[in-house]
Amino acid sequence: QLQLVESGGGLVQPGGSLRLSCAASGSIFRFNYMAWYRQAPGKERELVAAITSGSDTNYADSVKGRFTISRDNAKNTVYLQMNSLKPEDTAVYYCNADGVGNYWGQGTQVTVSS
Repeated sequence: QLQLVESGGGLVQPGGSLRLSCAASGSIFRFNYMAWYRQAPGKERELVAAITSGSDTNYADSVKGRFTISRDNAKNTVYLQMNSLKPEDTAVYYCNADGVGNYWGQGTQVTVSS
């Protein structure tokens, strides 16, 4: 079993930045696919960004150029740097690990509001 713990969420004004972290209880090296998803009230969970073990990345069109995903296998941590935040980025953000099993964190709330 792998436990994922997200942190770094909070309230930020439009145009601001946040950095989310996802700390894993074990090695993420064996997980080819690490990703961030988000779910806004009344909406389905959607993929925000993903990174492979080879550091290939892909992003939702809505966040391209504003968000950056990265992984540090030595620290068993995945990050999501979010810049130029918009009110529509408001959601609960979840970390996902897929490879040797599929695991989810409990989520962290991001609220973008003035």
